[in-house]
Amino acid sequence: MPDTLLFANLDQPQPQAPLAYRMTPKNFDDYLGQDRILGPDKPLRKLIEADKLGSIILWGPPGCGKTALSRLISQKTKSLYLSLNAVTAKISDIKDSIEAAKKARYRQQKTVLFIDEIHRFNKTQQDALLPEVESGLLTLIGATTENPFFSVIPALISRSQIFELHALSDDALTTLLTKTCPLTFTPEAKAQLLHHAQGDARKLLNRVESIVTLYTDSPITLDDINLLTQTKGIPHNKESHYDIISALIKTMRASQPDTAIYWLARLLKGGEDPAFIARRLSLFASEDIGNADPQALLLTTSLLQAVHFIGMPEIRITLSQAVLYLANAPKNRASYNAIQTAYSEIDKGRLDRVPDHLRNYKLS
Repeated sequence: MPDTLLFANLDQPQPQAPLAYRMTPKNFDDYLGQDRILGPDKPLRKLIEADKLGSIILWGPPGCGKTALSRLISQKTKSLYLSLNAVTAKISDIKDSIEAAKKARYRQQKTVLFIDEIHRFNKTQQDALLPEVESGLLTLIGATTENPFFSVIPALISRSQIFELHALSDDALTTLLTKTCPLTFTPEAKAQLLHHAQGDARKLLNRVESIVTLYTDSPITLDDINLLTQTKGIPHNKESHYDIISALIKTMRASQPDTAIYWLARLLKGGEDPAFIARRLSLFASEDIGNADPQALLLTTSLLQAVHFIGMPEIRITLSQAVLYLANAPKNRASYNAIQTAYSEIDKGRLDRVPDHLRNYKLS
């Protein structure tokens, strides 16, 4: 049998479970950070509360609440909740889940099958889900950090609705921090803790659990946080996050390589996610350099791959190479200006008929 979990079990005391698990929300009021799709009047929430939700795929970064939402859905729909992790699950686990769902159907109970990291299932494994998802025997909730349109087979996509979840805002993380930690923080310590979480509730709660274990006196200081996170504690809050990445982009745009490297170093020393920096550099390669040097886009897309294989501190060298190249490259914003102009024309209502000589077929 798969690692099956009835949602009712979550209500039982589990003192050995991590804080992030024990803090699983039991209702929508406790679920933080996704009001855009789960607010009181939003369609997804209405479907869940009316018990009319079909199969869905939740797409978002780690710690944004995908697993917690799947459990909340199971509770609201009184379903049997089955959980698989695509990293370790086999076809036999899928078959066992189907058999469990058939038994639940005899008891007039729905079955929610939650598959974490569903993008790691190969095509055969995903195909095995299709008949039962199609028939409604299984209500599939897939969770993925990857774009499902590239990592999930089209047949499964067509049988599911896709909802994108975002990283938690600092406001949502602050609320979570207040609810879970009895200690207070200096403003600098709080800013560093929130920044280090990078919108990941699980990461924040893991830090809180360590803080409560190690400290009994308030307030917690920046030095305390730095000792715990093993960073140098360079001030880097939400405001500086945007200010410094803006400084990096603008100094590359002005072809100032030395200054650009300084701002890159500030980002990295402040604990910025290298993947975020790499994505911004890739955008810069098209927006500010474009066809003046097409090699820039090739370099930055290679950088995105490198980030996944090389961690800190070594990836700083690869990022430095890319920043120097982009800062010294010729600049041309024609690609950006062209698509912006085209968008503007369409927004004004210009929807031209496709000329006959450009069509896929010609009328006789």
